[in-house]
Amino acid sequence: MLFDLSKAIEILERTPAVLKTLLSSLSPDWTQQNEGGESWSPYDVIGHLIHGEKTDWIVRTQLILSKEADKTFQPFDRFAQLNEGVKKNLSELLDEFQALREENLAALKAMNISQENLEATGIHPALGRVTLAQLLSCWTVHDLGHIGQITRVMAKQYKDEVGPWIEYLSVLHK
Repeated sequence: MLFDLSKAIEILERTPAVLKTLLSSLSPDWTQQNEGGESWSPYDVIGHLIHGEKTDWIVRTQLILSKEADKTFQPFDRFAQLNEGVKKNLSELLDEFQALREENLAALKAMNISQENLEATGIHPALGRVTLAQLLSCWTVHDLGHIGQITRVMAKQYKDEVGPWIEYLSVLHK
């Protein structure tokens, strides 16, 4: 499918509700566990999504569309949520994510982005020149990827409990 802003917004608008529905009122056994090592729990992923709402997608979109001569993006700290000071509970994080996403989508829609705008470019510090369409596509896929990550992490909590069915459950083999 070719990038279409209205189709991307369909996903971006739904992500907070999907995550609230999936995670609200679950025990910490589901939301605080990870896959071991330095992997992320569902709680950590929500923190990461919040950080992105504050510092990544709209900030970079605005830079691409600006009159600034230097369109180099600030590096994004993919692990910032792990260094937060005061920990909020998951319900607070889900509410914060929803509010930030609503603000960001309102800002995105207000930009009245044209096809020409989608071809405008910025400079990613590691990837080089990227178009606005690529950035907004990435935002959409980023959401879907983290929804998949959260469900995979949760599924793995029962990896040892499914017995012989493990061979049929591909989510447990990744």
